Amino acid sequence: MSTKSTKKNQTREGFRTNEYIVYPAHGVGKIVAIEEQEIAGAKLELFVITFEKDKMTLRVPTSKIANVGMRKLAEDDLVGKALATLTGRARVKRTMWSRRAQEYEAKINSGDLGSIAEVVRDLYRSDTQPEQSYSERQLYESALDRMAREVAAVRGCTETEAIQEIEKMLAKGPRRGARTDAEGEGDDQEEAA
Repeated sequence: MSTKSTKKNQTREGFRTNEYIVYPAHGVGKIVAIEEQEIAGAKLELFVITFEKDKMTLRVPTSKIANVGMRKLAEDDLVGKALATLTGRARVKRTMWSRRAQEYEAKINSGDLGSIAEVVRDLYRSDTQPEQSYSERQLYESALDRMAREVAAVRGCTETEAIQEIEKMLAKGPRRGARTDAEGEGDDQEEAA
């Protein structure tokens, strides 16, 4: 197996070196090179993608990127829509946890920012809500991490700042944040009626 690496800015299949991308199974990564490798006598061109936080490097054949679902970072308006999703009411199906957990995992690994935002919204618990189970917490943190990495990459901020923005949007959702006096009065009036 021989490797020929190219470091200068190259473009293949619409992607170029030094560009951040989303790889569905791992989240946001950076294309650091496009290599040519000879494997069993056949030449193969590969994207070399690093995932800094996971300390992982992935080599993906350039011809297979459509099959694996690799995509460019979301546009800023799509990030805005995903953040707006967080303010909505959680939609939790009345099915067995194992079934819901599989659905959440599939949404996280889809790489779709909107789907990941739905998981974050649905699994978020404010300080006033009951504790999550270990598996719920793991899925929530996985979805939050994936979303924060992409928001940070698109908006050019740190992951910590992205998490703060996400949590601020979650707090705006129904029955999550601190209640205002007006909300409290409205609830009393409904009960009295």
